[in-house]
Amino acid sequence: MDSVLQKVLPAEMRADGRVPGVAPLGAADWLRVDEAYAGQMAQKRARLAEWRDDVLFESARAGEAAREVLREALAVLPGLGFRVEGSRVTCPDGAVVDTGADSPLAVLGQLVQEDICILQKEGDEHMLTGAVLCFPAGWTLAEKAGRPLTRIHVPVASYDAGIAARVQRLFDGVQPGRPLWRNNWLRYDSAELYQPFSETDPPRAPVNPDTAPYVRAERQCILRLATSRAVIFSIHTWVVPAAAAAQS
Repeated sequence: MDSVLQKVLPAEMRADGRVPGVAPLGAADWLRVDEAYAGQMAQKRARLAEWRDDVLFESARAGEAAREVLREALAVLPGLGFRVEGSRVTCPDGAVVDTGADSPLAVLGQLVQEDICILQKEGDEHMLTGAVLCFPAGWTLAEKAGRPLTRIHVPVASYDAGIAARVQRLFDGVQPGRPLWRNNWLRYDSAELYQPFSETDPPRAPVNPDTAPYVRAERQCILRLATSRAVIFSIHTWVVPAAAAAQS
């Protein structure tokens, strides 16, 4: 698919690639619309239409949480330039989405730029029980579906027992109406948004951070749903030319 680039990163995601820790977030600020909305949504809708099983996972357990996160999103969307009229939503790019015509996560995938993951507590860990993931960066949804956080992060060498415990405490502690966010910031050779990678694939050649032409940054938000108590992990992806990454 054609490359879709933003011009610059949001101010809080700029600088030199230093990644901030987890920070508090306004209750409605887990969704955003930027200048790449039309291009990103064209790709998301195409992938849902043509490769649905690759980008959408919905377990039976996630049903209540999926319906709840869609309701939460619909409450936020009018403030972002959407028109919500009953089950009919007119998006900023003019597309009209019927919220009753598909499953909740599939509908969200047609409405918002964010990829949405649902995590629910089973035993001592949160499990990935549902997701719409159209823009993976170095992972494959099918390999993570239904897995706990520790298993999801198995390929990440730095994800040791100490980090796993801290992440689990974070997921346990986040409260409704008080979401959190963090920033993931890496140099890439390709501007392609869909970059899955299997755990069984041979290692990729390392990217030279001094010459790679793009920065890919993910605004990752963590919020607790009040009724289902599920945790939502949302991912809004920016891809910008490397020279633009630090522009103020």
